[in-house]
Amino acid sequence: MASTTIEEGGWGAPVIGGEQNFSSVSATLSNLVLTPRTPLWWYVGAGISGAFLLLFLIASIWTFTVGVGAWGVNIPVAWGLALANYTWWIGIASGGTFISSLFYIVGADWRNGVNRTAESLTLFAAAAAGMMPVLHLGRQGLFYWLFPYSTVMGVWPQFLSPLIWDFAALLCYILNSIVFWYIGLIPDCATLRDRATTRSQRLLYGILALGWRGSARDWRSYKAAYLVMAGVMAPMVVSVHSIVGLDFAAGLVAGWHSTQWPPYFFIGALYSGWAVVLCLIIPLRRLYHLERIITERHLDVIGKLMLTTGLLLAYCYLMEVMDPLYSGDPAKVTEFYASAFGHYGATYWARNTLNIFIPQLLWFPAVRRNKVALGLIALGVVTGMWLERYNFVVSALAQDYMPSEWRFYGATFWDWAILLGSAGLVMGGFFLAIRFLPIVSMFEIRELIHRRSNTEGTAGPHAPGAVERPSSAGRAL
Repeated sequence: MASTTIEEGGWGAPVIGGEQNFSSVSATLSNLVLTPRTPLWWYVGAGISGAFLLLFLIASIWTFTVGVGAWGVNIPVAWGLALANYTWWIGIASGGTFISSLFYIVGADWRNGVNRTAESLTLFAAAAAGMMPVLHLGRQGLFYWLFPYSTVMGVWPQFLSPLIWDFAALLCYILNSIVFWYIGLIPDCATLRDRATTRSQRLLYGILALGWRGSARDWRSYKAAYLVMAGVMAPMVVSVHSIVGLDFAAGLVAGWHSTQWPPYFFIGALYSGWAVVLCLIIPLRRLYHLERIITERHLDVIGKLMLTTGLLLAYCYLMEVMDPLYSGDPAKVTEFYASAFGHYGATYWARNTLNIFIPQLLWFPAVRRNKVALGLIALGVVTGMWLERYNFVVSALAQDYMPSEWRFYGATFWDWAILLGSAGLVMGGFFLAIRFLPIVSMFEIRELIHRRSNTEGTAGPHAPGAVERPSSAGRAL
């Protein structure tokens, strides 16, 4: 997949419309942010997200007041929706980061149209994930006990606890994600600063641009810093979700104690990440009329990645079946049959249908080119990945080693309120991001146009010297 083959790539579709140039890209994307008129659909989406966020605040306050007894958790199911939500959200966040970091390192040209969406999603999904263990602590005001510091009694946190692993992994991941996301924004903030028409906009984006002038020194420093951060974030995605998998593998619960959990979780994270990005960019490219910037090439590539990852996940599901049957461990066999054919069997077969069987339609190019079908498949994968988390968290705990302790888990209103509210937190933050920041990286799209003009070798309308440079952010391109 050569970056210079932009108009007719390996997939036969352009990664950016042939009529696009520096000026049109800057004008189209910056006007979405700088225009004083906000579309009605944005208010509707932000309003719904705000309502769910309010529900999240109410549910959180109720949990703080009453305790986790307001949820459906009990012995032996000490973890319920909170753990399922945590692994689901951190998986979505990890998948978004992987798109932005790894494909930057390998030089994939299609990445430039979707990386900003993936990075923005990462921040808010990671924030929602981080809330779940805190809410489940019971004494939420003492969450700082997870920090690796010694108390006045000289007692350190228990480093053998998965909670400490998660805290360290999630904290590093969130901090690095913020830095990675912000570094990528700096040149675009300079473009917005130079094109702003009001004093408040110039002040805001001028501060965010950190004095960017588009000089060769600026670009050299930026490229070095961004490459280093991409090199850090790509393995960190593998590490973070592997640690989440180790939370389960390190336990002695019959349905969790398996060495396949770290790669299983990493593959699931990528799968849900591809799916959520598709769920976002398909409607956004239509609502913002960005079909010539986020083209069918982007949708086709992500659809193929989702198909590939789904096949890897199918292998993990097969191993999940073979492990208890091959080992012959009575507890593992009992847990598997309970998961697949017992009280939670509906979620087991629903996840297989949504994650494995239906996505096989992506083998057909006609399905990948159909926006409605592709969006529905992606939405099904997002739902199926949550059902997967719910199934293995609850079923393994509900029927463990002691039959006398077996109990069925039932989520309460407050469990569902936390789940829906966390979705409001993520989408509310995302709506704010797309309103005040460019939804697509402007300078990276201009780099594609610049490479195309060099490939064509003409002084036509796409050549760097034949177009207006509306922003100092593009001087070095």
